[in-house]
Amino acid sequence: MNPIETDTLVIGAGPAGLFQVFELGLLEIGAHVVDSLHVPGGQLIELYPDKPIYDIPGVPACTARELVDNLLKQVAPFKPQLHLGQEVSALARQDDGRLLVETSAGTRFLVKAVVIAGGVGSFQPRRLPLEGLDRHFDTQVFHGLRDARAFARQHVVVAGGVDAALDAILALDAAAEDRPASITLLHRRDVFQADAATIDRVRERMASGAIRFIAGQPTGFEETPQGRLAALQVTHGDAQALRLPVDALVVGLGLSPKLGPVADWGVALDRKQVLVDTSTFQTNIPGVFAIGDIVTYPGKKRLILSAFHEAALASFGIAALVYPDQRIQLQYTTTSTRLHELLGVPHT
Repeated sequence: MNPIETDTLVIGAGPAGLFQVFELGLLEIGAHVVDSLHVPGGQLIELYPDKPIYDIPGVPACTARELVDNLLKQVAPFKPQLHLGQEVSALARQDDGRLLVETSAGTRFLVKAVVIAGGVGSFQPRRLPLEGLDRHFDTQVFHGLRDARAFARQHVVVAGGVDAALDAILALDAAAEDRPASITLLHRRDVFQADAATIDRVRERMASGAIRFIAGQPTGFEETPQGRLAALQVTHGDAQALRLPVDALVVGLGLSPKLGPVADWGVALDRKQVLVDTSTFQTNIPGVFAIGDIVTYPGKKRLILSAFHEAALASFGIAALVYPDQRIQLQYTTTSTRLHELLGVPHT
């Protein structure tokens, strides 16, 4: 396949990556986005989509899901193309100075700049170690809960003991008329690593009988003659075997970050974090920039707010590569007619 030619490739569709696309758009710089996860939002959506966030400027409170939804709306005028469920696997400099980037899905990009906005690395959902279970992925097995209403009148098992699992349990329990036929929380022991208030709510619902809890380990699964997932085999208690009927299995074991191929590109690192020039957020490799939790520099704070600031500065660094013969002027969205045109809003 011929590579997709664009100005910039942003690696990571979390808040940092999405806002990077917006800042690039204001400078009329095109961008595509690649993320290893299957939905935009990064670790916010995978780990705590419905937890409130209180430190976004001008927004007293919003959930992680609301923040990501608003970022997607904000960037919509620039029509970014998201390539989800694939990892960047290779990067090579071309004779004309551009970068050829390839993903695990075989998608290729020819770009002038790359922005690494991958949080603390490429996130991989932690999976249940049951051979063959992946063939039910996205039909009956799901990593994280997207829409609780999709499981109405089904027997749903949620595996895990972290925030992602407990939040999924509570969302399923609150589904009202779309409530599942049964809700079971499966975890290796009756100890959870999650927000204390969340744990308290889950235990209340367990005590009321609304949620069933099983302490055990899944050791196998059963399928129907048609090949559908029918039940989990669980070992619990004193090595007792239990058959747990299941229509849908939600895996909420959290994410496993890995630095991935970035470590092989020659990017300067300090304790698995990328070193950058804080005037442009360019790495030691020309054309390769980095923002967000993956970068380090004196005084660095791992906040969403910091990532937004870094994205703004990186966009001007990238503009110098995309438009080397132009003087890039700072414009304000409040007063700039051109920015209003780009954003599709009336000029006042």
